[in-house]
Amino acid sequence: MINREDMLELTRRMTLSRNCFYRVAGAYMDPEGYIDNTFNANFRNMGTHDKNVNLELAKTIPFSKTNQQLRSYEFPKGDMAYDSIHKLVMALSQYGLKDDLLVQTLCEQLAEAIHIPQEYGIFIYHGLYDVPRKGSDNEEQGESEEVFQFIICAVARIDKDYNAAKPELGFLFPAFENRSSDPSRIDIYCLDPENPDMGFVKKILGK
Repeated sequence: MINREDMLELTRRMTLSRNCFYRVAGAYMDPEGYIDNTFNANFRNMGTHDKNVNLELAKTIPFSKTNQQLRSYEFPKGDMAYDSIHKLVMALSQYGLKDDLLVQTLCEQLAEAIHIPQEYGIFIYHGLYDVPRKGSDNEEQGESEEVFQFIICAVARIDKDYNAAKPELGFLFPAFENRSSDPSRIDIYCLDPENPDMGFVKKILGK
């Protein structure tokens, strides 16, 4: 189960004044699931409008309804295949989206399980959160407990001007549990909690 307080703690770092993101990358896809165009940008070099738009997109995933729209899943145990999504997101979270080929490969793999009958975007965000230590009174102290390095993916329909609608699918990796990273788990988002896209979930988990 996902702790709602963990997610709220993360989203509090997703504002202009407390921005935790360093890079955004991804692809614009056609209705058949093929890449039309790709992008990879330094988040901090964006203008204020673009930062706000992307913060809202990224924030949708952890701020969604916990354990309904956003659910925690465990990756299968054992060796990761060289081209598995688990291995791809491990590399992307560690190296900060700077490898365009890895980003493109992830987008292509995800697209195999995305069935949106129009153009859409796959937006991937890399963030760093310096998790503050908490005292016995639950108040934050100055020193850091760990640096949580993560990626958020949001999949959303786009219009002809590349403006994104509300994300329909996405994920947070690694899972953030008990204020700490858990790379054996991933939190997957589906807009409709009554009909989660299990094809998308199974694709990510490699099942």
